[in-house]
Amino acid sequence: TLIARQLQALPAAHALHIVEEAALLDEVTGLVEWPVPLLGRIDPAYMDLPAEVMQVSMRVNQRYFALRDAAGHVAPWFAFIANIPARDGGTAIIAGNERVLRARFADARHFWDADRTRALQSRLPALDAVTFHARLGSQGDRMRRITRLAGRIAVLIGADTAHAERAAQLAKADLVTGMVGEFPELQGVMGRYYALHDREAMEVADAIRDHYAPRGAADDVPAQPVGIAVALADKIDTLAAFFAIGEKPTGSGDPFALRRAALGVIRIIREHGLRLRLGPIIAAAAAGLPARPDGDELLGFLAERLRVQLRAEGARHDVLAAVLGLGIDDDLARLLARTDAVAALLGTDDGANLLVGYRRAANILRIEERKDGPYDAAPDADLLQLPEEVALAAALDSVAADVARLLGEERFSAAMEALATLRPKLDAFFDRVTVNDPRPELRRNRLRLLARVRAAMHLAADFSRIEG
Repeated sequence: TLIARQLQALPAAHALHIVEEAALLDEVTGLVEWPVPLLGRIDPAYMDLPAEVMQVSMRVNQRYFALRDAAGHVAPWFAFIANIPARDGGTAIIAGNERVLRARFADARHFWDADRTRALQSRLPALDAVTFHARLGSQGDRMRRITRLAGRIAVLIGADTAHAERAAQLAKADLVTGMVGEFPELQGVMGRYYALHDREAMEVADAIRDHYAPRGAADDVPAQPVGIAVALADKIDTLAAFFAIGEKPTGSGDPFALRRAALGVIRIIREHGLRLRLGPIIAAAAAGLPARPDGDELLGFLAERLRVQLRAEGARHDVLAAVLGLGIDDDLARLLARTDAVAALLGTDDGANLLVGYRRAANILRIEERKDGPYDAAPDADLLQLPEEVALAAALDSVAADVARLLGEERFSAAMEALATLRPKLDAFFDRVTVNDPRPELRRNRLRLLARVRAAMHLAADFSRIEG
């Protein structure tokens, strides 16, 4: 847009750049008709305020844009858009806006100084007076649940348990500070500043800031183990709590941002390759809740969010659906490794042709099982007459055992390689063998052989769910 170009060009002479804020740019674009970009100076007396405080105060109160220098440091300037060109080049307008900003920063200074007169620890009792949800208790109740859960998760991921529990205990304390009361979007951010002022450990302070992350698709996940533990605890508590009282997302709404919480859990686990069994963690999160959430339902919700994320990434979400067709695995890292291995198999000639053979077998079985199925019994070796059916039966004996063993060992790629060896045997069978032989005993035996093919394939995934 014109305003965006003007804002980019305006501070260039000072070797500065605008902090990009798309929502603010859209808002300002809708407010002005004749945009005139101007630069104002920030009073040096306020340059020691936290950068986030300055930026949020400018954005929320005045619709100003923050500036940074080449090193990313806060610049003593701000940009804004006037709605009319001025005869004096904007001198009076700039002076007026600088005066207004000084007043806004004076207010922020008051909160900043007042909040630091009390330690975060001293604010914890006040959380018991803040309602989290009418049916889920106070923020104090929630803090105690998250603290217990963060300690449990910390043990599982190798984080410092004491630091994780301390960070979780203090994570919501800034909700009752003056600064966060004025600027709710600074929750977590201010908690970190106040924790550092209280001489808490750096890992604790960073985890307080990071436990809300990722707030959105463009946000990074927490990087350090303590922050990971607290962020997971916060999100899993949210999910378990609202599922416990039946407040689940619907097609028309998600008032408690549970989809975002689920995607946050998924992203943290994926991006750090965490090996966590979510079932026991969800069960632990139920402690202290008024009801117990349905763990399978919540795991299914997480699996569906994972499928949606894969689809958004352009990945084979149908392969995930095929793997999930065998049942939900609460270890997302293992689930994804298995999914990747199946997708890799399908990307080979052997895998693609094996899928064709599987579909042919499944279609035949679907039709014939309506007549006189099922065909779950083992094939009778004495009724295997043609070399191709003998070879397929022998291959199934070894392949099914190998695939089951390799999957149990989590050697997913090796399991898919073993499964791919069925391809030539299955192709030869369909080339040379008449399944619906006029002799009933041969027909039944060959259908049982195809049922074994289907069962062997289903050790890896429900291939009926593969699209295309």
